[in-house]
Amino acid sequence: MYQTDPPLSPKEVLPTMYDLPSECPEDSGLPDEFHLFQPQLLRETFYPPNYPAEEVFVATDLNLYYDLRHTLWYKRPDWFAAVGVSRLYEQQNLRLSYVIWQEGVAPFVVVELLSPGTEKEDLGQTLREINQPPTKWEVYERILRVPYYIVFDRYTDKLQAFQLVADRYSELDLTTPRVWMPGLELGLGLWQGSYQGIERLWLRWYDASGNWLSTALERESQRANRLAAQLRELGVNPDEL
Repeated sequence: MYQTDPPLSPKEVLPTMYDLPSECPEDSGLPDEFHLFQPQLLRETFYPPNYPAEEVFVATDLNLYYDLRHTLWYKRPDWFAAVGVSRLYEQQNLRLSYVIWQEGVAPFVVVELLSPGTEKEDLGQTLREINQPPTKWEVYERILRVPYYIVFDRYTDKLQAFQLVADRYSELDLTTPRVWMPGLELGLGLWQGSYQGIERLWLRWYDASGNWLSTALERESQRANRLAAQLRELGVNPDEL
């Protein structure tokens, strides 16, 4: 590339989101129902009270490009959230990928849903091969320095949480399956309930009072129930309206 006068900034030279899209790998297959529904529930209940909605970005199965020296290397978390960054790319577009040298903000929390084929890498039990990209664990811990890394095994309902302490992940002692994150003023825990008509343990966000945060559909149902109760107090049967 020819030098310009004045010189181009790194952001003008390095590939952008438009150069590095998030295409599903051909050999990955379609996600199973759990990998569809669980990230959706995490998205629907993620409302950090200390950040405006326009400064919260949540992604599922989106390519996360992390190394400006190897611009084609990426990881693809099952779910992650970044705060203090624009909800839209350059204030106007939906993201095709998340390019760390363009965004300037690393994810605050990453969630991986264990699968038999990825369990060892998700838990940092694999070694980096020579001339190969770093493992997920290495990227989240040492390169991006993600403050919280959450791993959930739906087959055993085991929740594991790792917090960045100094420069290494330290596993949190989960006496109860809940993780409070002061920087978000939110917690993440296991909730027994029905979502999408499926009763099981789900990962879900909760507030400072320990209350599970509601989805939009649940909030609508709660408003309808309150209205019905008010009508009954007035002697009106809502079922007859």
